[in-house]
Amino acid sequence: MTTDTTTTAATAVYLYGVARDLDPAALDGTPGVAAAPVRALTAPTGLTALVSTVRLDQYGEDALRANLEDLTFLEDTARAHHQVVDRAAHTAPTAPVRIATLYRDDDRVTRLLTDQHDHFTQILDAITGRTEWGIKAYAHAEAYQNPPTGTPTAPATATEPDTGGAGTAYLKRRQDERRRTQDATRRITEQAETLHADLAAHAAATRRHPPQDPRLSGHQGTIVLNVAYLVDDDHAQDFLQTARDFDDRLPGIEIQVTGPWPPYSFIEGTHTEGTRAAP
Repeated sequence: MTTDTTTTAATAVYLYGVARDLDPAALDGTPGVAAAPVRALTAPTGLTALVSTVRLDQYGEDALRANLEDLTFLEDTARAHHQVVDRAAHTAPTAPVRIATLYRDDDRVTRLLTDQHDHFTQILDAITGRTEWGIKAYAHAEAYQNPPTGTPTAPATATEPDTGGAGTAYLKRRQDERRRTQDATRRITEQAETLHADLAAHAAATRRHPPQDPRLSGHQGTIVLNVAYLVDDDHAQDFLQTARDFDDRLPGIEIQVTGPWPPYSFIEGTHTEGTRAAP
């Protein structure tokens, strides 16, 4: 977490994102974090910041160190942040920023829009007319046990006399099981990479994410693909159909599609000042 200056004010300005050609009326009645009403700050350059005023005893730097360890606080903040960005993104190109990005006052935010105009414009150009979709692929036990129809299998070997007793037979069974698991893992990895390549053909950009802890996802399978795709809205149906086709023909592989989302995974360096805190 970094802070541009030290402030003793009782409030600060929370920044959700930056939009272009946004009608401020689109935000009327929109609640932000801590139920604070959302406002639109439009700079002379034409960019609009989505902001609300928050109390420093909740969102100041010291308070955030504790509050972001509170799962309920974090979930509520993330949900409210997303709802603001999502509402704006349905109306105009919108670049979200990380949660808990704070500035001292409206003037600081307006100055950001002016100083970073070219940078924000470049980002907004890249995401206009495009939406983020998430793909997770999970391999369940069936995928490891049953290769797809038509997959060649290793020829059966002739039974040899057991000259080493039960211990040798046990070791051989373990070796065979290990080999089958390795073969299945390799096959599943290749299938996941084929899925990724076919989906990427419909995307303007991709971003791989690390595997998600199964305790958080609620899935029992092994995650073998976790990628965000930035897809032209005109290509979304082809992208989704590709995911459905793979899901139908790969036994034991579950493909989970999430979205459409504002392009969170494709926004980098959208702000250079302020207090930043990200979980």
